[in-house]
Amino acid sequence: MFNRFDRWAKNGRWERVLEGLQTDRDNEWHSIDSTINRAHQHAAGGKGGAAEQGLGRSRGGLSTKVHLVVDALGLPITFEITEGQRHDSRPANALVGRAQSSCVLADKAYDSDSFRTALNVRGCLPVNPSNGSRAGKLAYDDPWKSHPSGCSAAAPTGDKELYKARSEIECTFNLLKQARRFATSYEKTLRNYAAVVAIGCALLWLRI
Repeated sequence: MFNRFDRWAKNGRWERVLEGLQTDRDNEWHSIDSTINRAHQHAAGGKGGAAEQGLGRSRGGLSTKVHLVVDALGLPITFEITEGQRHDSRPANALVGRAQSSCVLADKAYDSDSFRTALNVRGCLPVNPSNGSRAGKLAYDDPWKSHPSGCSAAAPTGDKELYKARSEIECTFNLLKQARRFATSYEKTLRNYAAVVAIGCALLWLRI
């Protein structure tokens, strides 16, 4: 059984199964977020070092991070796995590049000029609040709060009601983490853990 799982992981078949199930996804909007999962101590020590294992080390121990994009119904579209300490915005541009929606919902961690530019170039509207560390606050369609005078005249990037739909991706992570092999990485390679994530995402599509 494991030999077949490993063989399919090597040739990317599990990811293709996930893609094949996405025949009727809701592209009205997409949401992006990430979650940190603990890695079991036996997940360390694989060939290729930490880069090939997708493991990061912190005071809390070994961890890995799953970056996920879901559709308007909260169904997974695409994902990427990095070390646990990798910032959310690092793989964001590549992930949303695979999305096909007119707007993307994200939290403050994704408030970067490069992320907004990548979406605007594709004619996609970023719906996320600005980070508190941003020098110039951005204007919003429907403000979360009153804006200071002289705020940036950039394109509107906020819709308070639409932003509430970002809760769908949190519910998706909650469902995925009910599976022990998703919630904790036991795999010695990034490739095999990606296969586990792909299977978990595919099972959510099979529920509908």
